[in-house]
Amino acid sequence: MKSNNRTQIISNIILYTILLIMTVVMIIPFLWMLSSSLKLDREVFVMNPYVWIPEQPRWQNFVDIWTKVPFFKYVMNTVYLTIVVTTLQIITSSFAAYAFAKLDFRHRDKLFFSYIATIAVPWQVYMVPQFLMMRSFGLNDRLLAIVCLQAFSAFGVFLMRQFYMGVPDSLCEAARIDGMSEYGIYAKIMLPLSKPAIATLTIFTFVSTWNDYLGPLIYLKTQEKKTIQLGLKMFISQYSSEYGLIMAGSVISLIPVLVVFLCLQKYFVEGIQSTGIKG
Repeated sequence: MKSNNRTQIISNIILYTILLIMTVVMIIPFLWMLSSSLKLDREVFVMNPYVWIPEQPRWQNFVDIWTKVPFFKYVMNTVYLTIVVTTLQIITSSFAAYAFAKLDFRHRDKLFFSYIATIAVPWQVYMVPQFLMMRSFGLNDRLLAIVCLQAFSAFGVFLMRQFYMGVPDSLCEAARIDGMSEYGIYAKIMLPLSKPAIATLTIFTFVSTWNDYLGPLIYLKTQEKKTIQLGLKMFISQYSSEYGLIMAGSVISLIPVLVVFLCLQKYFVEGIQSTGIKG
């Protein structure tokens, strides 16, 4: 018995040591970015010795980044795009998932698996046809093009359906007996119960849309339409030697993602666990 306890303790020590090392390795680049954002350009790459916290932090970097390029416009475009896409994905994914999970109609499973199979198709395969379609609709160089393309998510439908499959069918049947419509069941029963799954989908969608670079690069041409990722790339091209400002812009672009994750983290693990219970 003591031998088993000792083995368990040693295993836990090794596991936590590995996790600690991985955490340190992953967090060091972010700490370096934050440290560099408070330094002059000549101080960023001084390594002997490396100073994590400068004696005189240069907070002016976080002010200058807004004046060197129209950074505020980039941020607002990204905020608009991310909020609209995330909201639409939650609505469309949860609505379709409810139909696939709780409604019985002809060829339901075949339609679901056909839709989910599109996840396996790389975006680069249909990137050009999508661009040609959006251009024929007159949506080139408009944020609406990206909204239309990202408003629907096969992954989101799969995630929400997995959660809805865990909700007892008897709950929906009882609501139907009481005279509630399918729309009422969806809005008043399923959505309130699916907070963990919605939080998980929100995090995934928010992060992917906020950090998207290739999509805006293809569809957005004029400067006033560009997102924060394109704005940072333009800034690096114009001010490639001003590393303090580049790091300050990177820190600013990271803040909304951290805020969203910290606000929804209590639902995140629960959502991941509950969406993997039933197939």
